[in-house]
Amino acid sequence: MMRTMMRLVRQGFADMGLYPWVQVCTLAAVTLMVFLSGLFLITLVTLNHELGAVKGETAFQVYWRAGSEMALVEEQWGRLKNLPWFTGLKTFTPQQALEELGTRLHGKKASSEKLFPFLTGKNPLPATALVSFAPNEEDTERWLKETGEYLQNLPGVERVLATPLRDELGQAWRKAGRYVMWPTLAFLGLLLGLVVGNTVRLSLFARAHEIEILQLVGAPNWYVRLPLLVNGATVGLLGGCLALVLLRFTFLQVHSLLQFPPLFMEIRFLPLELCLALVALPTLTGMAASYLAVRGDPSRTM
Repeated sequence: MMRTMMRLVRQGFADMGLYPWVQVCTLAAVTLMVFLSGLFLITLVTLNHELGAVKGETAFQVYWRAGSEMALVEEQWGRLKNLPWFTGLKTFTPQQALEELGTRLHGKKASSEKLFPFLTGKNPLPATALVSFAPNEEDTERWLKETGEYLQNLPGVERVLATPLRDELGQAWRKAGRYVMWPTLAFLGLLLGLVVGNTVRLSLFARAHEIEILQLVGAPNWYVRLPLLVNGATVGLLGGCLALVLLRFTFLQVHSLLQFPPLFMEIRFLPLELCLALVALPTLTGMAASYLAVRGDPSRTM
């Protein structure tokens, strides 16, 4: 019995070469569906992290005048950490800002001297700082005004931009996120399962006559189903893995796309549990579709 089952499993792998174009098209369809689902999940995970992690913060983008003495600027950066309700500080020297600009324009990371040789010794970009606060004030407007005036009056500061809207979005998302996240994930999982399952099941129509002949000669359903289960599981597994590879490649190309003021949003890759789900769901769905493709009554096969 065990030897027969092992032979049927090997046959399931071997049968994938009988209809190569059908298998390739099915694999491409499964990969595309999982890939699109992954992109949507990356967007959802990024929004959930960025908006949920703000925790009521208000960010100020501070720009110093170009050519300001960096020793003075760095001293001010240190003093900013002592302000009330301070939560975080992200700084850019003119050199770092120029290198970041060059990376975005040229698509590669290199020193500013290589990217902009004509700007050597005369960097036009200012030093900047993104200062985050989590105020616990009754009069938020007054606090915003006083903090903005303090930052604006720092020596060498040219302008200050506040982003309280991000805080409002964060508060709204934290209230609605739990009612959006899980229903969306459930709906996406159902949609992914239906599309992948239907795609795998349609691919088995090429083998309808073969299945019908096996049933007519008295082959039990498990004997017919086992190779198909192996086939469906393999297509789902390969489709999920290929989609994850494409998602990782796409993520590496765009993960810093939104890291510019005033957004400074970091695109985040999927956590391990969602990666495993994107592989397990099409695999299980492929098996289920293959199982349901064979019915007990030979006259009703497929």
